[in-house]
Amino acid sequence: MMVKPTTMIYRNFLAMETEELLRSLPIDGAVLMGGCDKTTPGLLMGALSADLPCIFVPAGPMLSDRHRGQVVGAGTHTKKFWDEYVAGNIEQPGWISLEARMTRAPGTCNTMGTASTMTSIVEAMGLTLPGATSISAMDLSHTRMCSASGERIVGMVWEDLKPSRVVNRQSVENGIVTYMALGGSTNAAIHTIAVAGRANVPLSLDDIARIGKGIPVFADVFPPASGSWKTSITRAACRRC
Repeated sequence: MMVKPTTMIYRNFLAMETEELLRSLPIDGAVLMGGCDKTTPGLLMGALSADLPCIFVPAGPMLSDRHRGQVVGAGTHTKKFWDEYVAGNIEQPGWISLEARMTRAPGTCNTMGTASTMTSIVEAMGLTLPGATSISAMDLSHTRMCSASGERIVGMVWEDLKPSRVVNRQSVENGIVTYMALGGSTNAAIHTIAVAGRANVPLSLDDIARIGKGIPVFADVFPPASGSWKTSITRAACRRC
C-alpha cells in the first residue's frame, strides 16, 4: 500500500485514539495489547501522553517451520521465495506449501523485523514483564504472562506507577542499547525518537548513533527462536547503560 506522505499516519492515528480513550474512560490503569510494527509505538505514545498506569502485553511472534531442512519464517523469506515463484523456479503447489510453512501460526512476523525490535525495546525500557517479548504467541507461557500482566497492572494502579515514572533518559538509552545488540529494524529508529518525544526525552539520530557506538551485536537473529534467548540478551545489553 502506498500512502502519502507516509504510512506513519496510521501510527499517529493510533496514538491519538489511545490517548483519547485513556483520558475519556473512567479507568485507573490499562493493559496495552499490540505487537505489529506500528501498534507498539502507537500505543506507547498515547499511553505516555495520557500518563495513566499502563503495562504492555506483546502479541508474540508466530512459530517458525522448516522447508527442505532450512528454517523459514514470515517477512524476508516470503519475499525471497516469492521472487523464486515469479521467476518460475517454484511451482504453484510448492508456493502454497511454502505459505503454510512461513505463516503457520498466529502471531507477529518471526524475524527480527520492526515488530520484534519494538517489543524488545519496550521491554528494555521497563514497560513489560521481564521476558514477555520472547514468548511465542502460541506458547502456553503467553497465557500465563497475560494473566501475570493483569495482576501486575492492579498493583501498578495502587502504586500510581505511571509511564512518566518509568520512561526517562536512562530507560530510553536501555532500549537503544538493546536495539543495537539485536541488530534490529531500521524503522525502530523513527519510532523510538517519536516515543522518546512523548516522554519529553530529546532524542535524535545522532544520539542513537552515539549510544549505539561500540555496542556489539549479541545475536544475528533470523528467524528468532521461541525460547528465552532474548531475555538473556536484553539483560546483558542493558548492563552497558
